[in-house]
Amino acid sequence: QITDNPADPHRGFDHMELSTHGAVGQLHYSQWVRDNHPEAIAGFYRVLDNELQVNAQGGGDTNAPQIKVNPIPTEWYHTHWVAQQTISWLNSLPADKDWFCWMSFPDPHHPWDPPASELHRVPWRELDLPDGYVADKSKREKILDDKLRHWRGWYDGTFVSNYEAPAHWVPATLTEDQVREVNAFTHVENELIDEAIGDVLGAINARGWANDLDVVYTTDHGEFQGDFGLLFKGPYHVDSLMRLPLIWRPAPSLNITPARVSAPVGLVSLAATFAHIAGLEKPSYTEAPRLPVDNADAEKLGHERVLTEWDSVLFGKLVHLRTICRDNWVCTAALDGTMNKAGEGELYDLANDPLQHVNRWSDDSVRSLRDDLLSDMWANLPAQVLPLRTMDAPV
Repeated sequence: QITDNPADPHRGFDHMELSTHGAVGQLHYSQWVRDNHPEAIAGFYRVLDNELQVNAQGGGDTNAPQIKVNPIPTEWYHTHWVAQQTISWLNSLPADKDWFCWMSFPDPHHPWDPPASELHRVPWRELDLPDGYVADKSKREKILDDKLRHWRGWYDGTFVSNYEAPAHWVPATLTEDQVREVNAFTHVENELIDEAIGDVLGAINARGWANDLDVVYTTDHGEFQGDFGLLFKGPYHVDSLMRLPLIWRPAPSLNITPARVSAPVGLVSLAATFAHIAGLEKPSYTEAPRLPVDNADAEKLGHERVLTEWDSVLFGKLVHLRTICRDNWVCTAALDGTMNKAGEGELYDLANDPLQHVNRWSDDSVRSLRDDLLSDMWANLPAQVLPLRTMDAPV
């Protein structure tokens, strides 16, 4: 059943309103822009080019890919819209009603086209390059060549394995100033989100709910932002894409001491965490315990490792990866694919090589550690559900 009525139940939610990164399509934000501010539609970056492929057109001062100076007023931008729709829904609830709200902002994400009036917040020329950007071309390419082969294929523009990345852009052409401008636009997007969340929390406080409110803040994936001379995302299992912001602020009324958890945890724990907050038993379908409140709690719950899988078949280019993060090591095993073969992989020492520049997969001095990590990973990966479902999307 297809519906655009926010009051119709959808995917377990009693109310849903949707937005994406622009004003094209049939989602609620797009309809709102078309109905109220049609003159703003053209200000967004056009995601698809004339061939209906992911657009590689550059913009801004540096001609960085998927950058556009967007004249839209801040109050019409999707970040503000998402916050205001959330506040409107919250204000429709009775004061004594328990509720769960999933508020998701399209940003920070490419295409980078936040309101032009906000760009003054982060002048791109004043930004330092990120630590993960390797300025020396020969050193950068040596680092890439030491990884699984699909890394260099993306860098050279010959192997695109992420359906959101522009196939007609070559990462090797990325300049230092383009990295700065992309990151400046990203920082602006993050600042707008920070203020939008503040508006929502203010509305919650005004309703008298703040003391009993749990807040979980995270994101679905990282972005290279110039690390390794790359942009966008894909099958690259390093901190740039996998080490995500994750904050759980338990309800103040519980008087839980704030702590930073160093144990490996992952987003697969969110479902169990939501159930725990609601006072429900851990659902049988969950594959990980709830998030811990401190390191002692993490040990008690068994947060020893995080597992990550990647399988994509975009344009017939196959990439299959299995990764374990444990004890400050990240170990990725490739399965047979277009550019990689089973038995190949990557191994990084996060304590001594936090930027993951040195692949120690073939280092005999850590071979026993690598083999132990692989054995642990294969033993703990969830069983594959067969038969495989029909592919609905390329990744």
